[in-house]
Amino acid sequence: MTDAAELREIMSSEGEAVGVNTRGFNRGRYESTARLPDYEQLKTEARTIKEDAIERLPALVDQLRTTIESNGGTVYVADDADDANRYVREVVADRGASRVAKSKSMTSEEIEVNDALEADGVDVVETDLGEWVLQVADEAPSHIVAPAIHKSREAIADLFNERFDPEEPLETAEELTRFARDHLGELVDDAEVGMTGANFITADTGTLALVTSEGNARKTVAGTDTQIAVAGVEKVVPSVEDLRPFVELIGRSGTGQDITSYVSLLTPPVGTPTVDFADDETPLSELDADREFHLVLIDNGRMAMRDDEELKETLYCIRCSACSNSCANFQEVGGHAFGGETYSGGIATGWETGIEGLDTAAEFNDLCTGCTRCVNACPVGIDIPWINTVVRDRINRSDGERFDFLVDGLTPDAEGREDDDGGSPPLGKRFFGNFETVAKLGSATAPLSNWVADTGLARRAMDRVLGIDPRRELPSFERETLVEWFADRDATVDDPVRRAVLYPDLYTNHVQVERGKAAVRVLEALGVDVVVPPAPSSGRAPLSQGMIATARDHAERVTDALLPHVDDGREVVVIEPSDHALFEREYERLLPAERHDRLRANSYEVLEYVYGLLENGASADALAEGAGERVAYHGHCQQRTLGGDAYTTAVLERRGFDVATSDVECCGMAGSFGYKRDYYEVSVAAGEELAAQFTADDTEDRTVVASGTSCLDQLDHLLDRESRHPVQLLDDRSEERNVR
Repeated sequence: MTDAAELREIMSSEGEAVGVNTRGFNRGRYESTARLPDYEQLKTEARTIKEDAIERLPALVDQLRTTIESNGGTVYVADDADDANRYVREVVADRGASRVAKSKSMTSEEIEVNDALEADGVDVVETDLGEWVLQVADEAPSHIVAPAIHKSREAIADLFNERFDPEEPLETAEELTRFARDHLGELVDDAEVGMTGANFITADTGTLALVTSEGNARKTVAGTDTQIAVAGVEKVVPSVEDLRPFVELIGRSGTGQDITSYVSLLTPPVGTPTVDFADDETPLSELDADREFHLVLIDNGRMAMRDDEELKETLYCIRCSACSNSCANFQEVGGHAFGGETYSGGIATGWETGIEGLDTAAEFNDLCTGCTRCVNACPVGIDIPWINTVVRDRINRSDGERFDFLVDGLTPDAEGREDDDGGSPPLGKRFFGNFETVAKLGSATAPLSNWVADTGLARRAMDRVLGIDPRRELPSFERETLVEWFADRDATVDDPVRRAVLYPDLYTNHVQVERGKAAVRVLEALGVDVVVPPAPSSGRAPLSQGMIATARDHAERVTDALLPHVDDGREVVVIEPSDHALFEREYERLLPAERHDRLRANSYEVLEYVYGLLENGASADALAEGAGERVAYHGHCQQRTLGGDAYTTAVLERRGFDVATSDVECCGMAGSFGYKRDYYEVSVAAGEELAAQFTADDTEDRTVVASGTSCLDQLDHLLDRESRHPVQLLDDRSEERNVR
């Protein structure tokens, strides 16, 4: 696993450039997709095509082979990287080539074909500007689409000036680009073999779809008489017509372009003559049009991934990088930390697990926090957080640390944490994954537990044994839980308009009890008959640690507790957005369909529920009046994925609050992630943009509210003023409101 020191070094050397560029790409994606009226329909269409293609992949590969061979080309299906490189080396040797010109291809990076050819004395020239910069610097790509995204213009200028010693120092982007174009042009002119990748390959015609920003792929093909295309088998789609949604989506998703600069559809062997760029006198009709084409389709673990129900979705990936650009942690550390041997970002976990193995994926897997920001960004709807969770579970079970001592509630066999094939998570993950046990003990012994936990000795022990960073404030447990408080109340609602069961999530029940009380009072003020029954924690904590068996056990017990209330005509109201998202999304993976459907259909986030009540006739006068109070509001990541944050803003504004909504998408806390020593600085760095927005001149005097527990914890850590849940603003009897 990448540790804190390594992450700190990467953040200091690469973080600023990565952050600026990925955030720019992400903003561009929002703007470009907003101009596309059928965006969601295109995503569904693209997903359907990929599902079908992967399902029929062996037959499509056979069809593609027949198609290309009938056109005069050759198809070679390579078992692995060594097999692919052997074939490529043979083709280059048979051609007698001394130089190969390459356009950007992550698959060629995967098999390390450059090293294989250079070992034979062949000069390999990367013609993509970013790839060439990295070739000069002897570095690996840090981004699927923009390989040199971690390098600033100044860093590239320093590199070129040192390596090439030009007559005049290079400084501007125009000077750097012109120098690279001229230098590369001379090298490409002398190349005998051109090598490309392929974004898509159509089985019906053998057409390669190449999507580039510089047109260099066309030049590598046009300037050489031998073309080698290297691609994973998953790039095959049934027909040319199937390319339409992908062409519409890939540029928008990756870089925010409505369409990439060059979309090349080549049906090789292409019939145009081999162009001599130095010869501008010979007519095209007199140039040689005899071309040789080789398609190297690479398995390298992909067919095994196809048979793996949990990793299979990885093969739908179109390598657009939207998951990287939308990820707060990637924005801070880039692909050299958040990535494996070849692939980077959220989807890299699936790729690296299937191609390299769990050990490689384990190096960066924990950087995915499951925030789900990438879910809506992915143009083919891959559930990337679930793939990361599954891989984390497999890492836990295959290589988990074992301990000779046992702690009650934290042992490997408690609550089903040890799976049939053995293994268990490290102690730190077991601690966070079973925080329900800790919370129950904390409340039962509060305030003593809070005092003990905050002593220097305890903080040093937690740092050393559990990896909890001592700079992070710990939660303070309440002696009286929300469930206990509610059980002692006598309040009833006469002639209720609705009946609800308020889910007592872990933090609301044991830590943020006041927001739970406020929620009960707000719902009752709106005419809702509320019950708050005992219920287990949702399973979000163990799921975030990759403890799927434990999470499934929680899901089953939660539905056992809540569904009888649903059957009795009550709706489930949830305060914590990550738990509501769990009921909506992940429980589909953990529960039988019937149980999940019943819970999902009857569950609402608390401000969503309040909004619905007001829309259906409840009197807003029952809620606290904002009277122009200035509020700075931050929505929760998973709440935004479900589109729920808009309800909060709408309700607050209806009650007269002046709401400034954060356009920073992630606070950086992500539950236990922000507590962990190895990731504390990444977490804080991700949160600084939000903190800066909430301390700007026009927001520094606003009341800070946030929907999620993690968001509230992070904002309290980064700001000088306390934050609170928005439901507390609506409660006339809230202790916090009366104190102000």
